[in-house]
Amino acid sequence: MVRETLSRILREAGREAARPFRDADAPITAARPAPAAITRRRLIGTALAAGSLASIYGAGRAAAQASGPFSLPPLPYPEDALAPVISATTIGFHYGKHHRAYVDNLNKAVADTDFANKSLDDIVKATANDPARVAIFNNAAQDWNHTFYWNSMRPNGGGMPTGMIADHIKDSFGDYAKLRQEFVTAAVTQFGSGWAWLVQDQDKKLKVVKTANADTPMAQGAICLLACDVWEHAYYLDYQNRRPDYVNAWLDKLVNWDFASRHLAA
Repeated sequence: MVRETLSRILREAGREAARPFRDADAPITAARPAPAAITRRRLIGTALAAGSLASIYGAGRAAAQASGPFSLPPLPYPEDALAPVISATTIGFHYGKHHRAYVDNLNKAVADTDFANKSLDDIVKATANDPARVAIFNNAAQDWNHTFYWNSMRPNGGGMPTGMIADHIKDSFGDYAKLRQEFVTAAVTQFGSGWAWLVQDQDKKLKVVKTANADTPMAQGAICLLACDVWEHAYYLDYQNRRPDYVNAWLDKLVNWDFASRHLAA
């Protein structure tokens, strides 16, 4: 079963981003992207550990062999740094194949258009809810979402937050236990593929939301603080169908509260 799933996930890389999402379980087809160079990724793996969102999403993102205006941003840690919660094998496929496919397909989609000169943030916001630009949105949003997801984690993270983010959680949820319960529920009950988010709304309150497929709260004006990927390829090699185990381990051992704190609005 695991071997069959591994083969399926390898085939899936590069397919899911190339055309509009029809529903959470609909098959998606596209050409398979070229495999990433693992040794190159390891060399640049820690380059963005302290970077800001501007450097993460800006036009100057450093990555190997960019074939257009956008490039695969380096991971903020080595591929094996999140083990055993998330294995190096999962990171290798998820980052090196799935995320890379979104970037490659975005470059193809924006070629010879005005979007080739826009920032990733601007593309996501401009194409959200536009039926004529679904392919651009899907790939741009998934590039944005995945970059945010990698930075929402760190080795030896997780647990109860402290400082300003803890104060906001208390004000918005009552206590961390309530936030944790809401986040797990959102992540586990998201049908099919999608994301669980901690966001700050326009009233400065924190709340938990979930989105399907490539959708992102950023496109609707919310300030994103944390993102947990619940697409199957994010956890299946390590947890198979046990999504609750993945989400609980993610919260308890990986969450990067410092990253969330940096994006709080005053």
